[in-house]
Amino acid sequence: MTAALEIRGLHVAYGARTVLSGIHLAVQRGEVLGLVGPNGCGKTTLIRAITRVTPWRSGEVLVGNVPVSGLSRRELAQRIAVVPQMTPLPIGYSALDVVLMGRTPHLGFLEHEGADDYAIAREALARAGAAALAERRVDELSGGEQQNVVLARALAQRTPVLLLDEPTAHLDIGHQMAVAALVRTLAHDHGVAVLAAIHDLTLASLSCDRVAVMAGGGLLAEGTPEQALTVENIERAYGVRVRVLHDAAPAPVIVPYSGGAIAP
Repeated sequence: MTAALEIRGLHVAYGARTVLSGIHLAVQRGEVLGLVGPNGCGKTTLIRAITRVTPWRSGEVLVGNVPVSGLSRRELAQRIAVVPQMTPLPIGYSALDVVLMGRTPHLGFLEHEGADDYAIAREALARAGAAALAERRVDELSGGEQQNVVLARALAQRTPVLLLDEPTAHLDIGHQMAVAALVRTLAHDHGVAVLAAIHDLTLASLSCDRVAVMAGGGLLAEGTPEQALTVENIERAYGVRVRVLHDAAPAPVIVPYSGGAIAP
């Protein structure tokens, strides 16, 4: 089966400093693959490299078996939508205006949004739990509300691949679980391939079909949450002592020990 998104031997460096080293990953349609790892391990760099925001020195990224290196920006945006960590939103625009920007890759030269585009944008806002924000100015919204609008904009692109870089970073626990449920629905019910960088290990365990643990610019482990989020893998990646509980939830729950940093 051809993967919706495939990363082959990706190597990224900033000058003499290697940031990603030989990353191999594949995401199938209909699954959520979580990226976890400590700050600076390369999660955001990987997401930015997939969409060519950050150039790579060697390797390749394919979407639907098509190398992204040969795609125009418009063609790439028709295939991959991204929700970055922090997105400056245009002052003075309504939430609906911002979400409509997600339709741009599907419009012709000088073509304006039509009724279908407005319907898709409003549906995306509703899916992201932000329908009530449609007419509000984005610069008047809270950080969490703005993040929901950015997520809705990505949904409005209607791409087969969705990249999320810490999509729940500014959200309370209720909205975190709502976003996690939405992402799983997009994957499992609509066949979207989702790659999501997630800080919260328990949230990654509960919301992802597979998890890839990154450390030092490489992959430390990959598999189901039970296979990847082991005590040994977490301690090696993060340098902290943890307990992994298997009977407290449908998936492993990770609990750090107080003062449990491992001595170097």
